Amino acid sequence: MHVVAPPAPSRWHALADRVVAGGAITRDEARAVLASPDTELLDLLAATYRVRHQAFGNTVQLFFLMNAKSGLCPEDCGYCSQSKVSEAEIPRYNLLSAPKLMDAARLAAERQSKTFCIVISARGPTQREIDFVCEITPRIKQEYGLNICACLGLLTPEQARRLAEAGVDKVNHNLNTSERYYGEVCSTHTYADRVATLAACRSAGLELCSGGIMGMGESADDLVDMAFELRELEVESIPLNFLNSIDGTPLEHVDRLTPRDCLRGLAMMRLVNPTAEIRIAGGREIHLGSLQPLGLYAANSIFVGDYLTTKGQLPEADYKMIEELGFTITRGSEAAEPAPVLG
Repeated sequence: MHVVAPPAPSRWHALADRVVAGGAITRDEARAVLASPDTELLDLLAATYRVRHQAFGNTVQLFFLMNAKSGLCPEDCGYCSQSKVSEAEIPRYNLLSAPKLMDAARLAAERQSKTFCIVISARGPTQREIDFVCEITPRIKQEYGLNICACLGLLTPEQARRLAEAGVDKVNHNLNTSERYYGEVCSTHTYADRVATLAACRSAGLELCSGGIMGMGESADDLVDMAFELRELEVESIPLNFLNSIDGTPLEHVDRLTPRDCLRGLAMMRLVNPTAEIRIAGGREIHLGSLQPLGLYAANSIFVGDYLTTKGQLPEADYKMIEELGFTITRGSEAAEPAPVLG
């Protein structure tokens, strides 16, 4: 009897085989993911899904973002509508009251979010702002059972320790781009300042949430460098944003991404960081458009609701997308099933 040998795995499935077995991809391979042709995109996503599935099964974690202090920031980050150089028409207000933040936490729980993100626009928090976050964190956790992620700017080791003692689970402080490119998007603090904040948080026992932004004019090498730095830092949660070119910001005319670019970026981030929670963050509705569901074959998390100063799509649309994929929303840590073989 003549036996037909199965076809050899594609280069992407061969790469996924290595990662699923505990191996790692190289920088050259990561660059190849970003440079891959559209004709290989579905095969790339099928392979990447196997890596995502090994760590997270078909679960999706929802994050809810609350801008607890808007605008009024002294930094000059070119992508941000809240920076001192921004002329964007956005709400500007000082720290919200505790009742307003508790209402937001209630809404987060109602929307099936696992994590409530408290964000302030600032170089770093004042004593009053640290006190406020430390006081309200136990209340939110007790009343709504949410994890707390604090995004407060640059932190000292003492501030990080206080947040950990108050029950904050993780701190978000994005690298945003590579060390080489960082000076092109911000001059009022450095890449090293950001890494120092992450180190302080890690020393305090906090989990790290750190990612970046695609589409600011960076090169493929910059994206790869950022992904590998996040792996080196062993970051637990990686939000990948896609530049929303907000009118009034220095980057208002920058628009270089296609939906396929975004999907390749998510796939690269997953293959470099196979066990990290990867979140499709700001700009997904604009840049992924009708291809948003495909992003969840690489990522396992999204924000539900609005972002800092821009609107997200309706939560009902997110729930429908997740259900139609055959995925489920999780607020726990269910173990993944064995990875299926696709393609």
